[in-house]
Amino acid sequence: MSENWRRAGWAGAAIGVIAAGAAAGVAVERITVGRGMRRKARLALDAAGDYGSLRGTEGTCRAEDATELYYEVDELPEDGKRRRLRRKAEPPATVVFCHGYCLAQDSWHFQRAALRGVVRSVYWDQRSHGRSGRGLAQADGEPLTMEQLGRDLKAVIDAAAPEGPLILVGHSMGGMTIMGFAEQYPDLVRDRVVGVALVGTSSGRLDEVTYGLPAAGMGAVRRILPGVLKALGSQVELVEKGRRATADLFAGMIKMYSFGSRDVDPGVARFAERLIEGTPIDVVAEFYPAFQTHDKTAALQQFAGIPVTVIAGDKDMITPPGHSVSIKDVLPAAELVVLESTGHLMMLERPETVTRLLTELLARTGAVPVPVATNVGVHGRSTAGSTAQPGTGS
Repeated sequence: MSENWRRAGWAGAAIGVIAAGAAAGVAVERITVGRGMRRKARLALDAAGDYGSLRGTEGTCRAEDATELYYEVDELPEDGKRRRLRRKAEPPATVVFCHGYCLAQDSWHFQRAALRGVVRSVYWDQRSHGRSGRGLAQADGEPLTMEQLGRDLKAVIDAAAPEGPLILVGHSMGGMTIMGFAEQYPDLVRDRVVGVALVGTSSGRLDEVTYGLPAAGMGAVRRILPGVLKALGSQVELVEKGRRATADLFAGMIKMYSFGSRDVDPGVARFAERLIEGTPIDVVAEFYPAFQTHDKTAALQQFAGIPVTVIAGDKDMITPPGHSVSIKDVLPAAELVVLESTGHLMMLERPETVTRLLTELLARTGAVPVPVATNVGVHGRSTAGSTAQPGTGS
């Protein structure tokens, strides 16, 4: 019993480091801005920012366990379809966007705004996220696996992009989903996938990530955290009330782990907060163990010989840049770009740069004839001062 308490103490101290860092920023804000004013500011940002408002042609399909998966398709204009069909005998390429843990398809807002009318695109919500249904297998007690997410991706492709070349784009868990898909469907990858973008993701060794915490306490955190999350997941209503009551601290932690720069647009930061807040604690608990056992390094070999772009943030504490370097080691021909002063949600923090890298990938695959000039998003947010540099080290 004493050993368990000692471990819990280490874990509590380590987690406290995160809370203290976030609380310090919140405390400064509280000195100058009252709680009521902060609430009004959030409501104003929610009303003014139309992030996540873009919609396409809706569709649903069923995963192997009958979980309903929601997707949307942004089709090419009819004249664009005709031009491409005249140029090629096969249907136009489709870009499939896979979002990360505790997010939803709307996290690709800026890229979606930029690529509309340029290329056919599919955006989908992973099981238990966004508008997709709760995982039925998980409701029956089956552990979530990256293999299952890979099969979910296959179901979406079968329904929304059954023919033509594919370019797969995945952020964080979305990149791992793509790896799980490649491991199980190598023939489909060989026959149809012409390009891959892996954004802020990892092929394994996530059990070594410290999330910015002292390394000495991480062993205890990893041992008890799944059980703690499971316990919290059994008290959803109580936990969600607690999250609302500590909204300021929660927002500080989200900003700390999502972004690497101090000049993030407040509307974008609030948008990220809303996305993450939308993930119930029991879903967080269901998915977390899968990351600790994730290892899809061998599956990366399925992408050898096709254009691959790997994008990392140099201040990413969730999937540190060294994980992108490891992917590059397996795929030497891949383009690796490390973004300076950038955190985990790089497609929101550096939208122009990420969009440019994606359009350059599309050009290399032949999905678009040349790199296209894109609009960063509805508001045209500036990313002045950010740089994208090819990297070979973390």
